[in-house]
Amino acid sequence: MAQKTVIPFGPQHPVLPEPIQLRLVLEDEIVVDAIPIIGYIHRGLEKLVEQKDFQQNPFLLERICGICSFIHSMNYCQGIEKLMGITVPDRARYLRVFWSELNRLHSHLLWVGLLADAFGFENLFMWAWRAREKVQDLAESTSGGRVMYGTCSVGGVRRDLSPEQCRHVLSEMDALKAQLDKLVPAILNDYTVQKRLVGVGAISREVAYERGGVGPVARATGISYDHRTTGYAAYGELQFEPIVETAGDCYARTQVRMRELYQSIDLIKQLFGKLPEGPINVPVKGNPEGETVTRVEQPRGEVLYYFKANGTKFLDRLRVRTPTFANAAALLAMLPGCELADVPVIVLSIDPCISCTER
Repeated sequence: MAQKTVIPFGPQHPVLPEPIQLRLVLEDEIVVDAIPIIGYIHRGLEKLVEQKDFQQNPFLLERICGICSFIHSMNYCQGIEKLMGITVPDRARYLRVFWSELNRLHSHLLWVGLLADAFGFENLFMWAWRAREKVQDLAESTSGGRVMYGTCSVGGVRRDLSPEQCRHVLSEMDALKAQLDKLVPAILNDYTVQKRLVGVGAISREVAYERGGVGPVARATGISYDHRTTGYAAYGELQFEPIVETAGDCYARTQVRMRELYQSIDLIKQLFGKLPEGPINVPVKGNPEGETVTRVEQPRGEVLYYFKANGTKFLDRLRVRTPTFANAAALLAMLPGCELADVPVIVLSIDPCISCTER
């Protein structure tokens, strides 16, 4: 009879970009259960929001996560605009999509580099992060920041793009696509990568749905849902479909993210082909009052914000439900039955952002 052993995975581990612990219950080398331990980087951001002017909070909420920083601030601004009845100018809506898709490109390229590093493919790690540098340079040239953009504000955006900048972005998208044409086949067609990913950490569509999986974790099981298709910002005026795979394993999750890289490039090209002229923001008068919920699609999946405002410049409550928190339950369904050596790859396959989850 196999003896059960409990070992800690984390909070400090070479494959973990941020601290989290999983207490793994093993029978020999097979995982039979996993217990998550969180709370290592709680920063109290939701409480801090209540102590800041609602106009200051977009800058604060970008700090929830450096990888999808702009999308956090955009979701917050959309909630305040909904409470105050503010109509955002068309040009600002399109520019919000642009910086959101830069976040998505940055996030997916960073993730695939970390995944490659987790199973020792150092050359692929360098390839992915070299492509990511192009995205970071675009973020810096259009917003002034490589990680925290600071461009979203209640009523619109803070920065506009000149025609020269727009042409430069389109040129860089073509160059990035050329890099992806070499990078993506090296990921998806490599024998070693397939041996580490195919059939590993698989869950069914039913389990993903029951456990509340979102983003690539859900779409890799065949769930065709991407919140961008609801048309917030300017997504309703762009042509795209959710990227879906059906195997539900680590390889399928990788396929979804790699295909989404091409989709983001296409969306950026579309939006600059339709970018309207006009103002980039509107005056904001008064204070928000009431309750509302807003949702947007981050690189890891749907993020939800709940607002409660009292008519002053300070909010009564802001609650954030992040995609990693939603995907944690699905992760715990992926681990039982896997080998101990596959745990790092499975954990990384959900693209965990512990900073988002704990705030």
